[in-house]
Amino acid sequence: MSDVDRLNALRAAMAKEDLKAMLVTHLPDVRWLCGFSGSNAVLAVTAKKAVMFTDGRYTTQAKQEVRGARVVIAKKSALKEACALLEREAKHAGYDAAHTTVGALDEMRAAVSGKVRRSFFAAVRKPVVAELRMVKDAGELRLMEKAAALGDRVFSAVLPHIESGVPETEIAASVEFFARSMGAEGMSFETIVASGDRSALPHGKASSRKTPRNGFITLDFGVILNGYCSDMTRTVSVGRLSSRERAAYDAVLEAQRAGVLAVKPGATCAGVDEAARNVLRKAGLAKYFTHSTGHGVGLEIHEAPRLAAGQTQELKPGMVVTVEPGIYIAGKFGIRIEDMVAVTECGNRVLTNSPKALIEL
Repeated sequence: MSDVDRLNALRAAMAKEDLKAMLVTHLPDVRWLCGFSGSNAVLAVTAKKAVMFTDGRYTTQAKQEVRGARVVIAKKSALKEACALLEREAKHAGYDAAHTTVGALDEMRAAVSGKVRRSFFAAVRKPVVAELRMVKDAGELRLMEKAAALGDRVFSAVLPHIESGVPETEIAASVEFFARSMGAEGMSFETIVASGDRSALPHGKASSRKTPRNGFITLDFGVILNGYCSDMTRTVSVGRLSSRERAAYDAVLEAQRAGVLAVKPGATCAGVDEAARNVLRKAGLAKYFTHSTGHGVGLEIHEAPRLAAGQTQELKPGMVVTVEPGIYIAGKFGIRIEDMVAVTECGNRVLTNSPKALIEL
């Protein structure tokens, strides 16, 4: 899908919401719509116009990247100039409240004339651009496959550097070194390395703690490639494991596989969550599974949809989600296994292909 097609898709969605104009301020939304990757941008969209405002730092970059929209280099405030343009073009404009602070809204209102200040901007009923971004086109899927494959290569490269007695921060540094040296633009999020009893922390940031003589080490990381994020988790072990730990690993692996199998067109997000959770329930471990089963991935590491109880969103071909059940027994150990999974016309395709059978180092 070209940027012009994406802007037209936004216009069609705006029409359904009876929106004549839209102010897009969330940078990933701006990038998806017109290609700009800078740190300051506001996109004003009407039925006939799309104008992106940025500042003088990005004069050359905007000219190179932006497609489908006219570029304006703001003299003072990109946000204020975009608002002023919309007031000239429409009677009302929508904005996404999820990505607009109170301060930004005040600035937006101050940029239009007093007679319409309180009525001109209205929060959209639902996140219009985010919903469009949920379904990836063929080009996006190719980019995400490459990002996932790079993550797999990083995992393979870092395995020889994991052993008992190595600080978690050193392992995290190895992950990030290999990611950068293999071509990643950056990390999708702060690399998680949690070992021993710290593996029971679902988001345990790498610490100076040395990996144990015996136990689990959880690695959760992602890379950014061509703007798109990857996300994967593998739990490996060092030394000897108890029979309880081995049984727990097998249960989490079975739950993760059940979750992956449940990903298909028409399945609900809650249904995928339940497929994974039910396996852990039968194993008597469900109370240790303390988070949702997964989330969407794309230009952001956490996007819609969310795989969790009560989520009625149906999966559609082109969506990319994570499936990442885990258990966390405080003071003892934790295990999480995560893949990126693309929904296809007839099922799914797993994008992360690192081994999931227990790796004992």
